[in-house]
Order: sequence, then C-alpha cells, then structure tokens
Amino acid sequence: MMLMQLLRTISLSLLLAVAIAVPAQEKRVHRHGDLSDHVHDDTHGYQYDHEAFLGKEEAKTFDQLTPEESKERLGKIVDRIDTDSDGYISHKELHQWIKHRQRRYIEENVDKHWKEYDLNKDGLVAWEEYKNTTYGYYLDEEFDDVDDKASYKSMLARDERRFKAADINRDGIATKEEFTAFLHPEEYDHMKSIVVKETVEDIDKDGDGLINLEEYIGDMFTPENSESEPDWVKTEKNHFVEFRDINKDGFLDAAEVSKWILPGEVDHADNEAQHLIHETDADKDGRLSLDEILEKAQFLSVSTLTDYGTLLSDVHDEL
Repeated sequence: MMLMQLLRTISLSLLLAVAIAVPAQEKRVHRHGDLSDHVHDDTHGYQYDHEAFLGKEEAKTFDQLTPEESKERLGKIVDRIDTDSDGYISHKELHQWIKHRQRRYIEENVDKHWKEYDLNKDGLVAWEEYKNTTYGYYLDEEFDDVDDKASYKSMLARDERRFKAADINRDGIATKEEFTAFLHPEEYDHMKSIVVKETVEDIDKDGDGLINLEEYIGDMFTPENSESEPDWVKTEKNHFVEFRDINKDGFLDAAEVSKWILPGEVDHADNEAQHLIHETDADKDGRLSLDEILEKAQFLSVSTLTDYGTLLSDVHDEL
C-alpha cells in the first residue's frame, strides 16, 4: 500500500518573520502521518519503516553511527520492545511498540506547541490566544500584507471551525486534551467529520464536493519534466477504481473518503508491524529474534532512524 503524506499545508512561510506559524502537520489533517511522512515503498528506501519503528522525532542522526554502533544500540532497543523477556519480539509486542511511539510523537508535538499558545500561562489555550499568536500581525492589517489574502482568510476560518469542534464544552478555551484534538483531529471520534471535510476541501480542486481520479492522483503526484508515471501511481489508480470508489460513480464522496482515510478503519500500526515481521522474519516462525533483527539492521536502522541519545533518555525515564 502506498503511503503518501496526503494532506500538505498551505504555506505560512510569509508569516515566519512576524508570527509563530503552525507547523505543517498541525495545519492539515494527516491520513496517518504520525507513523511517517515518507512514501511506504521499499523499492525507494526504508524511511517509512525507520520512522514507524522508532518515531519521527528521533529519526534524524542514526546514519552517523558505524554499522557496529548501530547494531549494538538497536539490540538495546530490541530488549525494550521484548516486554515478556523471552528473547523474541512477537507481533503483539511490535504492534504495541509502534503504537507507543506513535502516541509519544503526538504528546511531544502537543507539548512543544502548548507553551507557544498558552500566553497567560493559565494551563489553557483560548481561541483568542491561538488566533493572535498565529495570525496577530496580519489580523491587524486585515491580511493586506500577504499576496494571497483569500487563502489566509480561509485558513483562519478553517482553524476556527476546527477549534470549535475540538472545544467540547464550547467555552472558547481548550484544555490540553481539547488542544490535542485540535492539532491531531484524526485521533478523536468526535473530530471525524472535520477530518473528512478538510480532506475533501484540500483535494477537491473544482469545488464540487467530490474527489475524482485526477484530483486523487494529483494530490499525490505531479509529473515534472515529462517524468514517466511510476508504478505506484498505477497502483493508486487501481485502488481508486477498485476499492476507494465504492459505488463506482467515478468520484469519492464524504462517506467514501471517511472509509479511506480515518484511523480506526485501518490500523496502520498493526499493518506496519505485520510488514516489518514479514520482511525480517527469516525462519518464518511469526516472531523476530535478535539475530534476525540484526541481520536486517539496515532495513530497520540505516539512514533516518533515531537520535539514539534522545531515545535512551526516553527509555530511561519511562523505565
């Protein structure tokens, strides 16, 4: 299955010199970007698997290690995943580990931005705090200083709509949990309608409220310089016709988009656990030994895995 970062942000680069712009992953809903932002296609490398295995925030400096260092440190991480200490990693243990890293990424991401928005340090983030921190200067100028005024106004309205949906008691103030729902609506059942609506809005270029095949592929792939169509694009076209377009009318409506993108419909952490075991389990006994993992150390740990110092601090704190 191809994993594209489905929903990319409208650029806030013009704001950076004046206001604190919300990072891309907060501005738009991700299909399941909390596992990795990379394409899940092993023919183009293992970045997706690296980040899913050890978390995106730590997946930065592991390529600086020698092969011997990386294997030694990978072995220590394996010890942590093996919760029953039987010397093997089961599908259940690997699934729980990936979900743990996934949740930690969300928690750390929210914590990182909480301080930016809780201006009065009362342990809450009001809509006015968020709005003024993100758009303050341009609100005063009514967005006259930006080239695409309509896009910024639309972005503000969309943020407000999402904030109100996350604000369960409708008091205009977000608790930590409500703010998490605002930043990561894909994780909350009561935010599902927002996830679907934003997805359709982002991909639906002709504004008819539906996603056709051209729009579906165009959000993932735009050929450059007469670039030939990769095989994964052909696969995605087939997925659209065979699986996504359930009623076979040539379009994806809101209900079909919901079945396509929402976590809970598909457990991506579970799928990734199955994939890692399939690629690493040499004796096909359904579990991974340390030797099997070290044999596939490149698959799991080369290039983009982790700032191991950060990970070890995390492990130490949790133990």
